[in-house]
Amino acid sequence: MTDTTAPAEPTEEDVFEQKAVRLAKRERLIAERVDAAGGAYPVGLPITDTIPALRERFGDLEAGAETGVVAGVAGRVVFSRNTGKLCFASLQAGDGSRIQAMVSLAAVGEESLQQWKELVDLGDHVFVSGEVVSSRRGELSIMVSEWAIASKAVLPLPNLHTELSEESRVRSRFLDLIVRDRARETVVARAKVNASLRATFASHGFLEVETPMLQVQHGGASARPFITHSNAFDADLYLRIAPELFLKRAVVGGIDRVFEINRNFRNEGADSTHSPEFAMLEAYQAYSDYNGIADLTQELIQNAAIAVAGSTTVTWADGTEYDLGGQWDRLSMYGSLSEAAGREITPETPFDELVALAEAEGVELPPHAIHGKLVEELWEHFVKPGLVRPTFVMDFPLDTSPLVREHRSIPGVVEKWDLYTRGFELATGYSELVDPVIQRERFVEQAKLAARGDLEAMRIDEEFLRALEHGMPPTGGMGMGIDRLLMAVTGLGIRETILFPLVK
Repeated sequence: MTDTTAPAEPTEEDVFEQKAVRLAKRERLIAERVDAAGGAYPVGLPITDTIPALRERFGDLEAGAETGVVAGVAGRVVFSRNTGKLCFASLQAGDGSRIQAMVSLAAVGEESLQQWKELVDLGDHVFVSGEVVSSRRGELSIMVSEWAIASKAVLPLPNLHTELSEESRVRSRFLDLIVRDRARETVVARAKVNASLRATFASHGFLEVETPMLQVQHGGASARPFITHSNAFDADLYLRIAPELFLKRAVVGGIDRVFEINRNFRNEGADSTHSPEFAMLEAYQAYSDYNGIADLTQELIQNAAIAVAGSTTVTWADGTEYDLGGQWDRLSMYGSLSEAAGREITPETPFDELVALAEAEGVELPPHAIHGKLVEELWEHFVKPGLVRPTFVMDFPLDTSPLVREHRSIPGVVEKWDLYTRGFELATGYSELVDPVIQRERFVEQAKLAARGDLEAMRIDEEFLRALEHGMPPTGGMGMGIDRLLMAVTGLGIRETILFPLVK
């Protein structure tokens, strides 16, 4: 009896030897096929059912039961046990569901049984056809009457009973998807989140659009861009860091409620919450403001949690429960900082005093430090670690938010919020700056920072200003990382929520 349930982790020499053996089996398949010109594997197969559908239909069969139903299914061999007159194999579908294939001497004959033993390996895609039954042990099975190798794995699978390292998971996600339920569940969760976001937007009358990824000028965020070159235009172009300036053009054009789920690229560091390439949601609603867009953002996230977990209370990968329900707190950046620091800090606090406080607390001064940036760094030091519940942090310094409207009643701040969950920033929202005169002044200030060497500062965008000069209505806007939303719902790191993350 041969049991190939759990092979030891193969060494490089083992892999080389197994590949040679499997390639020889592939050559044998080609030699034995009548239509060998088509290669080793059939192009089409008489599949009648899927493994998940059969499990749904016959999952409650009693042990030893027969159905009289003949089905043809295909799946990947993830378990194989060969005995003298009966062979067993577990076939796995893409969603991880499995069905047992029973290949017996009585049903297929001696030659076919011997071919199964000699040709089928773990990892192969196999088609089987036969009666749907339940084995004596109660395992839903196909009593095979016909079978064929649909595709051979010429490299062995990893041990299905040993966890892949995180590095192996992100570098070889295809293997991760084969062997680990959580990996497949995360892909499904992401699809459910995106579907939920689109459904919520549709219920509020939003339109989904697409904006350029290649741009003649980067803008919409403070970030360092990737630069590429167009041969057709003989010009340098930028991979977008945000779709904001184009979506606002759409609002100017009369698309009052607009959103985009897009890919953004920022030539910055990578860590547990940042990736150079990431998925972003941005949305703009005319005649709303940062309070209205905060309400919408809360609804979007809570609906996404329900779509994935069935509730606004989600269970993270480590078993921890996190409550995304209820009405979320809203606190003032300057007010919460003043309370935590034990002294009043306002937009009028002298810069030197902020520097002295940062040095006393061991807060590293950011490059090209300005008043607002230092306030934000101090807030992260004093307040951010204590946030547990989802929280909107309101009213940011004016000089760090060049695309945001000034606060209607508090001088020196803008109507901006950042949403924090699980201790990281999940989303940001604004009452958008729609005055082209003030916007030009803000761009000029950003250009000065760029001239001083700030690689993340914005440039003056004349085309965007020209759009604003044609009149943009009062608008609320928001942006949220899809990868980070998955982190909030699943408790996973960013490299786990991205299907194929960029790695060195």
